Amino acid sequence: MQIRQSFVFCALCRFMTDGSAIIICDFKNAEEVIMKHYDYILVGAGLYSAVIAWHAKQAGKSCLVLERRSHIGGNIYCEEIEGIHVHKYGAHIFHTSNKEVWQFVNSLAEFNRYTNSPIANYKGEIYNMPFNMNTFSKMWGIRTPEEAKTIIEEQRKAVPGEPKNLEEQAIKLVGKDIYEKLVKGYTEKQWGRDCKELPAFIIKRLPVRFTFDNNYFNALYQGIPIGGYTKLVEHLLEGIEVRLNTDYLEQKEELDKLAETVVYTGPIDAYFGYSLGALEYRSVRFETEVLDIPNFQGNAAVNYTDRETPWTRIIEHKWFEFGKDEQGQDLPKTVISREYSSEWKPGDEPYYPVNDEKNGALYAEYKRLADTEKNVIFGGRLAEYRYYDMDAVIASALKKSEEVL
Repeated sequence: MQIRQSFVFCALCRFMTDGSAIIICDFKNAEEVIMKHYDYILVGAGLYSAVIAWHAKQAGKSCLVLERRSHIGGNIYCEEIEGIHVHKYGAHIFHTSNKEVWQFVNSLAEFNRYTNSPIANYKGEIYNMPFNMNTFSKMWGIRTPEEAKTIIEEQRKAVPGEPKNLEEQAIKLVGKDIYEKLVKGYTEKQWGRDCKELPAFIIKRLPVRFTFDNNYFNALYQGIPIGGYTKLVEHLLEGIEVRLNTDYLEQKEELDKLAETVVYTGPIDAYFGYSLGALEYRSVRFETEVLDIPNFQGNAAVNYTDRETPWTRIIEHKWFEFGKDEQGQDLPKTVISREYSSEWKPGDEPYYPVNDEKNGALYAEYKRLADTEKNVIFGGRLAEYRYYDMDAVIASALKKSEEVL
């Protein structure tokens, strides 16, 4: 079938370290292209699409992956700078207690032993995260779990009834001292509003541990793919056609003719032309720089928890892989990213859904529309308007693959 497209076709076959290849197609400017017919078109080259595409290929189905960005991987994309795998869209640490998911990702990439142990900087005071005995010892000069429990329990009494807002919820969970120094300013920067104005349900729990353990996650399995997350997605998309710089929604009518089924992972409101109104998000931006020193802060992530510091945290990417290159040599330079949280506006990358009553109700209306769409699968954090950890995205995609393939 011949279809006139508004771009020139340029195919690139990227060979990976094991000799396999992922077929990358970059579409720009306008020419005529011979188009094939596929079983599946998958919109977005992030984890959800990539997992379903991988399973579809195993089942003998033909797939076309469309990505509006110039790279695969979605928000877990890693860009190599000075031999360092930079998490371009923010820190991602894979963690799960789902053995099936852990075995699946390890069949595609080798993971290192990285353990998420962020540090909090409050006006120059350094605290361990999550809140544990190292944190409590520094804050109150105590040594035993019983001392810490006594202080926290006493401070929690400041909110006797049901919390009416996020501030009261946090105090109810961890007490006033921890809230004031390690929760309040950071959360207000993240959400762009006072904690008294935020709903209590945003924070359902805050990790409090009465041990000297700096591991942020309770998950059974944890790590980062050696060589970065892009390698993991490359393996998932091995042998599958991928078209970069292609906006599905701009060419939806023509592209829909090319496949039996569409897997859509973009914003659900955009799919329907914002016909019911725009959903709200929080967005994040990064200022990244290369420093001609080997060590800037000695940790992958340092959260700045005071309200006055404009960034929420600084990521030093080399420590995700212990400051070494792929040959195990020390890296002489470092790359840092200052992370800023901001209100989302059209054109910005949407990161986190705003989980309030208004947006929840609007999403429910869009979900009803989505349920009426024939031969379209909506999946992933944007199409489902929800926060997803990476393991949950993969588990959801694995389940959907079993249902439809």
